Amino acid sequence: MSGDLPDYYFRIRENGAAVFRVDTENRQRRIEMDQIATVNVRNGDIKPHGDRALSDTDIAHIRDWLTRRMALLAARDVDDILRAIDHMNLTTQWAQSRATEAQLEEVTDQLLLAMHDLRTVLVRKKADRLLKGTPAQAGDD
Repeated sequence: MSGDLPDYYFRIRENGAAVFRVDTENRQRRIEMDQIATVNVRNGDIKPHGDRALSDTDIAHIRDWLTRRMALLAARDVDDILRAIDHMNLTTQWAQSRATEAQLEEVTDQLLLAMHDLRTVLVRKKADRLLKGTPAQAGDD
């Protein structure tokens, strides 16, 4: 393990993280982690743990982590959608070339409803953007 541990550790939770201050400067030279706060990624709330008072340095580190975490989650969302597009293409190929009649019967209605729902939302959102005069992004069609 590297001798240069970070000053803070963020234990990821469903909607954020528990924030710990990392301490290796003790007599036993053990790693101690003291929870100092919780942070909520959805609304940006930072709550001190117990009766702690967070320093400006603590808050700056937490806000920096929060910014990087939100960017990572946003990138993952887009990556998930791009993977879904790949999977839709693979599904199309499967339906055209390998699927049996029984398999198609099992999935067709669910696929058609999901695709109709998605198309409806996408068309409505596209129309809203066009009405607001938002320039279309490359590949937005």
